[in-house]
Amino acid sequence: MAAITSTYRLQLRGDRFTLADAAAVVDYIHDLGVSHVYLSPILTAAEGSTHGYDVTDPRSVSEALGGRAQFENVVQECRARGMGVVVDIVPNHLGVAVPRDNPFWWDVLKFGRASEYRDWFDIDWAAATIALPVLGSDDDVAELTVDRSTDEAMIAYYDHRFPIDPSTDDGSDDAASLHDRQAYRLVGWKTGQIGYRRFFTVSDLAGVRQEDPAVFDATHTEVRSWFGDGLVDGLRVDHPDGLAAPADYLARLRSVMGADSWLVVEKILTGTEPLDPALPVDGTTGYDALSDLGGVFVDPAGVATLGELSTTFTGNAGDREWLHAAELDIKRTTAQTGLSAEVDRLVAAVARDTGLSLDRSVTRDAVVEIVARMPAYRSDYGPLAGTLAGIVATVVEDRPELSAALTDVAAAISVGGEASVRLQQVAGAVMAKSVEDCLFYRTSRLLSLQEVGGDPAQFGRSVAEFHVRLAERARLWPAAMTTLSTHDTKRGEDVRARIAVLSQIAELWSRCLADWEGVAPSPNGTTGLFLWQNIIGTWPTDGTITDEYRTRLHDYAEKAVREAGLFTSWNDSDEEFESSMHAWIDAVLDGPVAASVTQFVSHLAPHAWSDSLGQKLLHLAGPGIPDIYQGTELWEDSLVDPDNRRDVDYDSRRTLLQSTTSVPTLDASGAAKLWATRHAATLRRDRPASFVGGTYAPVVASGDAAEHLVGFLRGPHGSSGDVIAVASRLTLSMQENGWGDTTVALPEGEWTDVLTSRTHSGTVDVATVFGSLPVALLVR
Repeated sequence: MAAITSTYRLQLRGDRFTLADAAAVVDYIHDLGVSHVYLSPILTAAEGSTHGYDVTDPRSVSEALGGRAQFENVVQECRARGMGVVVDIVPNHLGVAVPRDNPFWWDVLKFGRASEYRDWFDIDWAAATIALPVLGSDDDVAELTVDRSTDEAMIAYYDHRFPIDPSTDDGSDDAASLHDRQAYRLVGWKTGQIGYRRFFTVSDLAGVRQEDPAVFDATHTEVRSWFGDGLVDGLRVDHPDGLAAPADYLARLRSVMGADSWLVVEKILTGTEPLDPALPVDGTTGYDALSDLGGVFVDPAGVATLGELSTTFTGNAGDREWLHAAELDIKRTTAQTGLSAEVDRLVAAVARDTGLSLDRSVTRDAVVEIVARMPAYRSDYGPLAGTLAGIVATVVEDRPELSAALTDVAAAISVGGEASVRLQQVAGAVMAKSVEDCLFYRTSRLLSLQEVGGDPAQFGRSVAEFHVRLAERARLWPAAMTTLSTHDTKRGEDVRARIAVLSQIAELWSRCLADWEGVAPSPNGTTGLFLWQNIIGTWPTDGTITDEYRTRLHDYAEKAVREAGLFTSWNDSDEEFESSMHAWIDAVLDGPVAASVTQFVSHLAPHAWSDSLGQKLLHLAGPGIPDIYQGTELWEDSLVDPDNRRDVDYDSRRTLLQSTTSVPTLDASGAAKLWATRHAATLRRDRPASFVGGTYAPVVASGDAAEHLVGFLRGPHGSSGDVIAVASRLTLSMQENGWGDTTVALPEGEWTDVLTSRTHSGTVDVATVFGSLPVALLVR
């Protein structure tokens, strides 16, 4: 197995970028200095899937992507260069949007409890039938027909097809009568009825019962073969918190992979939550690192002004008190609406586990209060012991009328049965849908802080906190994945870096925004402040507005306001509001403020490039295994999915990589970012012991601008260190005086900057270290 020193994430899709396309860029990824190609899900997914997370058959590699043969070809291309492969897997759910695409789901719908796959899915078998929310309304049962055009008779609802149990088929075309005899029941999608656990609120993704060893074995046959045949070196596990027993699942998976394979989990850590050291994993997929690496480039001096600006536009400062209250309110609403079916199923489990005759309405209120106050996705990991008891104590104090119901819920939880499991699963779903997918679209003090697992109430990271956090990662989780951008980030790393610069010029930003709003007023303050920051984060530095950019911005804005759910939503879109929003965006793009926005962005851009380059270097040289998301070796302006899954121009990147032979200028081309990425990743590959499991120590400057340098010393464990990575930070606020008398004392020896080939020793002027680029990567 090749030593994992870095990964490069590739987003596969059958119609745009297949496994054959992946094999064709392995040489480029190798030249970039990366050790492992990291593939998005490759198991058979729904027809036309653009992401692969809607797996329909976990027993095979997707033929749309090229099948097993092309997968093995990717592996061969990597092995020929001393590289390895990591694959993303999706154990929590299977795609059921088109039932016929999923043979296991189809069989369950056809035969119900008699199906050999009935134990695969987390179905509410206590109900008489499996409720499927696919109709426009319950009245649409009248629209059903019988399709006998193939060898198998099916119930048809427009383009949708559902199976008919042969034992119920009397040969008639009375669809309503046939429908009433099936194991499933088609219901209106707005009724809130659902007969199975979903991935969050996505009814097209049905939860899988990986807690059953037989189901685990059946759904991991292909994955098991990858390790048996020596094809992969590691796995990324999608959303383990949705499973009934994540720790048990990961232990079983580890036994399949072997002790030496790399295993990272998409475990979203919130607040001060630690990753459970008892889990048999190498770490998370890196959102915690993202918050550290981006947060250290936020200027705390801007917090008051940006809070005042938020108050002016939205009526709140976006501070901790408001955010906490808003989170509680949204989580209660989510539990009572979008996830009401899951809450009802939890309440039914409480009744079964206790054998008590409950007041279901009051018990429901008690459950909603508990999940709303859960500070993490779930509380049943070792380090969070006592969390649930503390929540119950708080609810009893705040809502004494729920005391008896809370006692009933506590009794059910204590026996460790179904209710205990469902409480944790519901809490995670409520957290995800309420915070990342709603609250983070409603608050807008500084959007660069609003990433998955982030805490916008904490205004960035001080240098001191940054070092403590990275030192802990180096010591406790040296092989955890770290990241700056993913297929799920709300904004790409360079967009966040530019938005973060607003913290350095909060007063100017406030004045400009007031001027622009006077000329092109947004539909309302909440929508305006949120979208203005995204506009600034993505606005072309040369001011050229292409049709592609216009379309992307409109598409993003529509998704953002629907996720926020304040003025329009996915379920009940307000066409008048959305039209006014789109008209406003066009007014900004085409009207008189466009030139002013371009001038403002041009002022920000060099400092955003500097900070973005800084976080990239610290990411690549820091503790953990850095992942480079596809295309982010150059500047990129991605917003939330699907925008961040756009095609990557590898030809231009390959050409630029080969043609850049001297230190590039920090400019709009992104060559400086590619240069730093290549040299840092290559150094990691050449000196793995200096980074993975190595030492970590802060590098501190002296002088007037000392706080504008952040960096650290790395090296093999127990050594005095042989690599130093340093970066400039908050450069806009030091523009007038520069580095002045600021120096940095280097450890003994001669140090060569691999980015510039310049050598330094002793105490050096920081201005000299950053003579060509705002970052330096020194080796002794």
